[in-house]
Amino acid sequence: MARSLYEWLWQHEFWLPPGITWEDMRESEDIRYPQPRDLLLSIPFALLLVVIRCAFERAIALPLSSKLGVRDKQRPKAQPNPVLETFYSTRCKNPKEGELITLAKQCDLPVRKVERWFRHRRNTDRPSLSKKFCEACWRFTFYITAFLTGLAVLYDKPWLWDHRECWTGYPQQPLQPSLFWYYMLELSFYWSLVFTLPFDVKRKDFKEQIVHHAATIFLMSFSYCANYIRIGTLVMVIHDASDCFLEPTKIFNYMKWKKTCDSLFMIFSAVFLISRLVVFPYTVLYNTYYYSMEIFQPFFGYYFVNALLIILQLLHVFWSCLIIRMVYKFILQGTMEKDMRSDTEESDRDEDREKMRKKEKNGITYFSNATSHSSLQRNRSEPRNSSSCLTNGHVKDR
Repeated sequence: MARSLYEWLWQHEFWLPPGITWEDMRESEDIRYPQPRDLLLSIPFALLLVVIRCAFERAIALPLSSKLGVRDKQRPKAQPNPVLETFYSTRCKNPKEGELITLAKQCDLPVRKVERWFRHRRNTDRPSLSKKFCEACWRFTFYITAFLTGLAVLYDKPWLWDHRECWTGYPQQPLQPSLFWYYMLELSFYWSLVFTLPFDVKRKDFKEQIVHHAATIFLMSFSYCANYIRIGTLVMVIHDASDCFLEPTKIFNYMKWKKTCDSLFMIFSAVFLISRLVVFPYTVLYNTYYYSMEIFQPFFGYYFVNALLIILQLLHVFWSCLIIRMVYKFILQGTMEKDMRSDTEESDRDEDREKMRKKEKNGITYFSNATSHSSLQRNRSEPRNSSSCLTNGHVKDR
């Protein structure tokens, strides 16, 4: 069974263009091609990156955060309560009004105290500012290193300047050591992001991040096995270009350097929109969809790699809409709004303001109802009085 599955999976019709078999891809002493077993090296490298990240955050990023004035807010802790803790862990973190009343009766507490307990408990689970700072520092360090590495590896490669060179001699394109290690660096990093995903700062686009990481890993793995390495290197450099500006924007935001943060955000927005909505479609999508057909006829690998690239492009459009919305508000308001992907911390003042709004709204409604009611009574009584006056007047006149 396993042997049959293995033979079916590695059919040359899936991975190689028509007319090319695995016999044509045999290695020699001077020529080396990508091998699927090489991808296994990315797993231990990813674990190594996780260890390096932990050491970096503790030894460098965390002390740096305190020196730069990044301070965590003092959050009031929720008082120990087994009933509420069980409900919070197993049922819901944000109970509705009916559930709050039921829990208040079970704990013999006022509803407002139960509501405040859940708010403090949710704030406790939210990541601290120093954690966000450390994560942004690590990603910035990697992205700038990966981007510079990509430029150093590709600056003398012909396909960086002439995109048709991506298909010259395909698929019999020898694997150069610099390209192999560049691929392993990027693939290992995205595997490390998958490993640390449950512990990283969770944002509102958490599901989109999972799809992005999965699509990226599948794309890189397939492109390596099918020897789409030249296209893969272009994809990685384009992605790292904008990420180099995103992370320092977050860092200065955590440091409360608003002007620097706003300037970097505008630079990041311009680089992101140009690289993901202009450069990526032309350099990668158009390249794989049209230029490749000048060399070979479409096959399964052609359709599969284009499908993965389109998934990435759809995610680019999704994030571009968020960025354009933030830029629009920045132009109108003159300051950058918070990251819309992040959850805001709740406070007791927010609750008080919300209740004041409700009271004001209820007061306005009551005042409006009372006014309309008295007006209605007055309108009903006025005709009767005027009629009486006219009658009396008419009687007097007569």
